[in-house]
Amino acid sequence: MFCVGRANLSGLVAIFVLSGQMASACVAPDRPFLPENPEDVREYADLLRADFEGYIADIQEYFRCLDAERQRAFLEAQEVSRDYGRLVEILE
Repeated sequence: MFCVGRANLSGLVAIFVLSGQMASACVAPDRPFLPENPEDVREYADLLRADFEGYIADIQEYFRCLDAERQRAFLEAQEVSRDYGRLVEILE
């Protein structure tokens, strides 16, 4: 008789969650550069400000992506867990 323990269920769920994250990966933005020299900061203030503002907008989008992916992966893991439970019941 084929029997799989409940401990293996959490391992399988983790694998499915991780594989889903790889398929729908959110990409973090690159951190903006801030020169050490205050004169350089003043000289390139407009460009630096634009880089920082772009980063802030991009990181907010990244956080939304992570939240959405976490929710998607959680729901998928619940479905897979139910399917696995049915599989175990059938095989017992």
